[in-house]
Amino acid sequence: MAIGAEDYIDQLLVKKYAEEKVDNHDNIESMVDPEKMMGAMNDYASMYRNMMNLKQRLNIACYAINARSARYNKTSRY
Repeated sequence: MAIGAEDYIDQLLVKKYAEEKVDNHDNIESMVDPEKMMGAMNDYASMYRNMMNLKQRLNIACYAINARSARYNKTSRY
């Protein structure tokens, strides 16, 4: 697979968009404080991690309860 414009239309599009200017996001003031955003993301990740640990503990406890209360019957074969 080649990189770059292969036909005439692609070459024209490359020329057209090569000179386009985009917004410089470094000069735009953000509406969201980055420190608050990182704090919220950290809180969410911490909550998710705690929920996963709680789920794992609950699965272990349920497995132990089910194993303890299981009754096995002996059956004779033929």
